[in-house]
Amino acid sequence: MLTPKTFLALTAAFGTLATAKEMPRDPARRANIFDNGVRHQEIMALKNRVWSEFTAQGAYDSRQYQKIPIKKNKDFFACTNGVATYLPNDPKYAFKCKNLDLYDFQTHAQLGSGQGRGAGSWGWASPDGREFVAIAQLDGTAFVEISKKGKLVYLGRLPQYTTAQPSLWREIKGYKSYIVIGSEAEQHGVQIFDLKKLLTVDPASPVVFTNEKDLTGWWGDALPIGRTHNVAANEERNYGVATGFQPRNSTYKAGLLFFDLTDPSNPKTLGGSGADGYVHDVQCLVYRGPDRKYVGKDICYGYNEDALTIYDVNDKQNITIISTTSYEGASYTHQGWVLDPKWQQFLITDDEYDEVDAVGPAKDGYPISYIWDISSLEKPKQTGHYKHLRKGIDHNQFVRDGFSYQSNYALGISVLDLRSVPKDPTGKGIREVAYFDTYPEDDHLPGGGNVTFTGSWSHYPFLPSGFIVINTMDRGAFVVKKSKGASW
Repeated sequence: MLTPKTFLALTAAFGTLATAKEMPRDPARRANIFDNGVRHQEIMALKNRVWSEFTAQGAYDSRQYQKIPIKKNKDFFACTNGVATYLPNDPKYAFKCKNLDLYDFQTHAQLGSGQGRGAGSWGWASPDGREFVAIAQLDGTAFVEISKKGKLVYLGRLPQYTTAQPSLWREIKGYKSYIVIGSEAEQHGVQIFDLKKLLTVDPASPVVFTNEKDLTGWWGDALPIGRTHNVAANEERNYGVATGFQPRNSTYKAGLLFFDLTDPSNPKTLGGSGADGYVHDVQCLVYRGPDRKYVGKDICYGYNEDALTIYDVNDKQNITIISTTSYEGASYTHQGWVLDPKWQQFLITDDEYDEVDAVGPAKDGYPISYIWDISSLEKPKQTGHYKHLRKGIDHNQFVRDGFSYQSNYALGISVLDLRSVPKDPTGKGIREVAYFDTYPEDDHLPGGGNVTFTGSWSHYPFLPSGFIVINTMDRGAFVVKKSKGASW
């Protein structure tokens, strides 16, 4: 295991990094470490060094982990006295938890990957109620069906598009029955795959799909070198968007680049914007909220390294910035989600580096979820925050029915009750109602966790059944569900 001492030594190797406590954004700091990519390069280099050490220790060889044994009349392993375990007397299989029961686990090797290391994930429910999840890995994307009993049924995989060096950064979003898959691998572009293809797959004969025959479509000619850090989609307006498509000195400066999905077999570039430089992640929605000036317009919420940037993208050829707002402790604005897509008044964001940077509310190593009042898109307000109960780093989160489901690296998945936010935007009423720690190796450390980059990268919490699939970097995929009798 990478110890805190080793991790701190790696962090120190990059010297003292500048911090921001200003609001609005500090132009000089923006120019010195963000616009030129210095901060992003530091983070990428640190992650690669951390992951190289984990690899050398064998932590990313998922073959070492055991699948959940099949037991008669044993549908799940309950979270009992704060622990769910499926192999007694072995601490590697004792997962700290609260209000989430364990239904299944399979390693990346069992999910068809020769190299493991999980990244993004997304899912889809068919009209007849079957549930499927795509699980991104270093060398492609695995496909599973979630059975009625919450078991992972492996159906096959799609290799990465390019033959270039594989990239761990592989993100997935959904568009109707399709998924769009982006990767940092050069010339990968965006794969468009129809999950309906899984409906006829016999689990006894998993299918290795091909990019030549099985993709519905592919888009990427407009990407400078065919790579993208992230992807998103707007089903209502029938488009996808790529973000973080380096280099930063390209036409759109690694910002936003849109492609039409009206006909997924023939995606066409719609336009883009580099007006605020590099965009790490984005959520794009038709605006329905209190700011009447923008009702009905196509709005994107950008998470842009040191700020929340809100765009009017109604005209993809003439995109405008509505506002750009920073916050105390901004080290690397990573990702966020609106609390309610039907009434966009509040938004929650995370910062991937404030714990490492030891600045702002996260200076003690406990992850911070930042609350924003976006009643005015032109003047959003960062109104408060929630400090997590265990040390770690926050990464990806999605909001469903007033609850934020968060993949927080070595902390696993946390579920926050945000329903108090409209009445108390300070965040003081937010409570962690559930969690499942997929990385028990650091449970003994002070603070109950480790400020390091491994564990849960992403998850998918939107399945109608309530099952949640967690994609981890090191082990594989977990299936958890709200504990029976839990009140949240």
